[in-house]
Amino acid sequence: MPVVIAMGAFLMTLLGGWAAHRITDRRHLVLGFAGGLMLGVVGLDLLPEALEAAGQDVFGVPAALLCFVAGFLAAHMVERLLAVRKAAHGISAAERTPQVGLTAAAALVGHSAMDGVAIGAAFQVGEGVAVAVAVAVIAHDFADGFNTYTITDLYGNDRHRALLMLAADAVAPLVGAASTLFFTLPAGFLGVYLGFFGGVLLYLATSDILPEAHHTHPAVSTLACTVAGAGFIWLVVGLAS
Repeated sequence: MPVVIAMGAFLMTLLGGWAAHRITDRRHLVLGFAGGLMLGVVGLDLLPEALEAAGQDVFGVPAALLCFVAGFLAAHMVERLLAVRKAAHGISAAERTPQVGLTAAAALVGHSAMDGVAIGAAFQVGEGVAVAVAVAVIAHDFADGFNTYTITDLYGNDRHRALLMLAADAVAPLVGAASTLFFTLPAGFLGVYLGFFGGVLLYLATSDILPEAHHTHPAVSTLACTVAGAGFIWLVVGLAS
């Protein structure tokens, strides 16, 4: 049953990626919306889940928040080190590195796999919990597919790579749900992972996606799309709770 439910996440992920691919003439609006989605996912979905799952404090600070900061700093250090390396080879720092986009998309794929695990784990608790989790996962996997395609493309990867990452992101919930038939993921580890991943996403949204969205089109419509993206995630979380 969890794998059947995860098929809904598979389809919604593909739908989100298709939307990002088709709206090419309004790229600034797509990026603005993607940035809002990522901010909403981090602040309204990932962090609350991470804080609840991780539980324990480390020297007075919740472990999930420490991992959140660590994720943000890790993404920043990787990008800066790549910039230093490019400068040493005479490459402009403004030129985007495809590997960064692929790494970020791979993290999104990992998150989607964890979504599938969440569906399977919820079924182990009870059908009522499983329905709520399934609704939340299926609804926000549209955002996952949208962001996976957008961020892969943004960093200079070709269409083929972007579609491959989208396909991997779509299949990931199925794999995650199927895995719960064989083992159960410790809640503490899940909280640490979600916190770290949330920090990485926030860095990418604020340092790359949103600045790129407003760089050539500093329009009110772009800002409205960002607010709409965050509002969409709020709606999804509210309906699922």
